[in-house]
Amino acid sequence: MSVSALSFFRLQGGIIGFLQLASLLCLLLLLFKAAQFYLRRQWLLKATQQFPSPPSHWLFGHKLQMDQELQLLLKWVDKFPSACPRWVWGSRIFFMIYDPDYMKMILGRSDPKAKTTYRFLAPWIGYGLLLLNGQTWFQHRRMLTPAFHYDILKPYLGLMADSVRVMLNKWEKLTNQDSFEISQDISLMTLDSIMKCAFSYQDSVQLDRNSQSYIKAISDLGYLIPSRVRNAFHQNDIIYRLTSAGRWTNHACQIAHRHTDQVIRQRKAQLKDEGELEKIKKKRHLDFLDILLFAKMENGSSLSDEDLRAEVDTFMFEGHDTTASAISWIFYALATHPEHQKKCREEVQSLLGDGASITWDHMDQMPYTTMCIKEALRIYTPVPVVVRELKTPVTFPDGRSLPKGIMVTLSFYGLHHNSKVWPNPEVYDPSRFAPDSSRHSHSFLPFSGGARNCIGKQFAMNELKVAVALTLLRFELLPDPTRIPFPIPRLVLKSKNGIHLRLRKLH
Repeated sequence: MSVSALSFFRLQGGIIGFLQLASLLCLLLLLFKAAQFYLRRQWLLKATQQFPSPPSHWLFGHKLQMDQELQLLLKWVDKFPSACPRWVWGSRIFFMIYDPDYMKMILGRSDPKAKTTYRFLAPWIGYGLLLLNGQTWFQHRRMLTPAFHYDILKPYLGLMADSVRVMLNKWEKLTNQDSFEISQDISLMTLDSIMKCAFSYQDSVQLDRNSQSYIKAISDLGYLIPSRVRNAFHQNDIIYRLTSAGRWTNHACQIAHRHTDQVIRQRKAQLKDEGELEKIKKKRHLDFLDILLFAKMENGSSLSDEDLRAEVDTFMFEGHDTTASAISWIFYALATHPEHQKKCREEVQSLLGDGASITWDHMDQMPYTTMCIKEALRIYTPVPVVVRELKTPVTFPDGRSLPKGIMVTLSFYGLHHNSKVWPNPEVYDPSRFAPDSSRHSHSFLPFSGGARNCIGKQFAMNELKVAVALTLLRFELLPDPTRIPFPIPRLVLKSKNGIHLRLRKLH
């Protein structure tokens, strides 16, 4: 046999040996993963054995039943008291709670946000107030709390009103249409408002094409990230980046970052002007972005550029998208309940007249409108869930318990539709929030609760009241019976088919 032939057979034998070894390693890895899957599933079954749940597939969990997720959730809320496990797939559950006593128990603890869920937000909003945990979260929370002092919030009402009026002026041209989709315009309005209030932005973003790109990117991320959480094959970052969803997520994050980077650059440029810098320093209270920038300027190690952008990205998203969802659904609720809309309008007219000015004092002088807003927030909860990971075992008031390591989903949507907490929960009844009504302290949580409640809840409530009051002074809101919105849970509550209303101009 020639030397070349011998070399060929040796090479062939080497390749075969390598392939056999690779096959063996793959088989061992597969067996290891199968054992890991089995042991994790058995642990979860034992950990949640005290809590009945609907039948689930051993591999796909409840995924095959989730075509109408919120509607299915409400059936579970009625059937399984207080809580039940929702199997995302065979070795992962979200343990859903929707009972006020359970909520109080979890929100009174200091369990961290679940990393396996919230880490998918990090490429977009970084590790700001929403994703931080422990002492770092506490330091950032304490640093930013002064930005929401009532002396800071008072002058924001005028800025909010200006942003609402720009939107309403645009809507003046649409009153002769059968109906139109309102949530896009409302998102631009709330973005305009947050830019002016928290970031001292001078121009209006409602007619800016770049702002529309940002709104689209946020909307896409609000769909892509929850979809990734539910997909077992998208948990690995490398695999996800190779998918079309992963590439689009990266593109949307870049658009969002360009927007926030521009805001930061413009504010830094203003602070280079010594006159502007001294004027800002003399203010009794600094706004959100001022606080972030001065914290960095006074102590370079306090906030890195990465930390700064994370906080701006976080508040830019939370400050406009959740509020836009709330306003959109409030308008829909009022449109479909004209008797309550009429009472709100009469209250606002008696208080504001033609609405030329709206002040801080007015915020506490529209009780019926506030009741209607809260009832809409109950039915259409802007943030449907938050997720915690138990760092220690917990025993609930009814004696049932969970071990450390379980991911607990606080379903605010389920809580607000729990018939044991709210009789006839699907009925829009603002009297539930009458001043003399009594309810459990943790039965109504549109802004979460406990130490990690929404830092901007007063800012948001003020904006909701301003938007509702000024809109009702100018228009009658009417539903489109051919386009009934279909609520779906994303990062915030959205409608699968948009929210379409008709407007009738008042005199």
